[in-house]
Amino acid sequence: MQKLEVYQSLWGMELRSPHAEERSMDENFRRVAEAGFAGMCIDLGADEIDDFRDAQQYYDRYSLGCMVNAFPYKVRDLLPVLQLARDFDACMVNVIGGVMPVTVAGAIPVIYRWMEDADRVGVPLLFETHRDGILNDLFYTLEVIDSIPELRLCADLSHFVVDREFRSPLRDVDAGYVNRVLERSDCFQGRIASREQVQIQIDFPQHQEWVNIFKGWWKSGMRMWRRRSEPDATLVFLCELGPPPYAITDAEQRELSDRWQESLQIKHWVETIWAELDAES
Repeated sequence: MQKLEVYQSLWGMELRSPHAEERSMDENFRRVAEAGFAGMCIDLGADEIDDFRDAQQYYDRYSLGCMVNAFPYKVRDLLPVLQLARDFDACMVNVIGGVMPVTVAGAIPVIYRWMEDADRVGVPLLFETHRDGILNDLFYTLEVIDSIPELRLCADLSHFVVDREFRSPLRDVDAGYVNRVLERSDCFQGRIASREQVQIQIDFPQHQEWVNIFKGWWKSGMRMWRRRSEPDATLVFLCELGPPPYAITDAEQRELSDRWQESLQIKHWVETIWAELDAES
């Protein structure tokens, strides 16, 4: 039977506020486990590996699964992150590649090298749709996935909403572009954007049109995934609401909303969508 697992981002647990002390690693993991998340995602560059090795004890202590978001800025930088992910028994590694060739032709050998590294290490590898990364732009990404049929995506659509300054209601052509991304996505990330902001407050009345658009995308993407995946496959959905400056703050550097509560709300929405898809089948 297919299964949904909702993860939380360790980066998303950071406060980055002059008004509050950061929680300890133990407290963050405990809080995520008690809230019913299936796992925790850590963000890693090659120079941060030693800093995170100690985190393995918290995965074991709180019985949480591991996901890794990798930020390689040189082609060779991904391999040690893949090796740490294997040691942590990570469900996957999502690449936000800091190697950014201007042309798709230049990106193809880089992507194949990283896919080969992942195959050798034995870790599932996805490429995240993310600004300031190798898949920075929607149109560039569409060319890349046409050029590399084996490439699978982790869809963080918030970046492409800002990148292309999508309007609401969506034009049919834009909806078609997004569907092409969803068809190649094996993981989805929970952040809601508008054409002007990459992360908006999900309970503000003025943002509900974008909330509904994103919920529709997640449902469509999850439905596509279920249809093409094995009967016993597991889909991972990552709640990833970033701290300031991703989170908008007022003049006193106080966030305009409660990101933790928003993560729990997104988790509830996604679990509800999954149940609705169960009812369809």
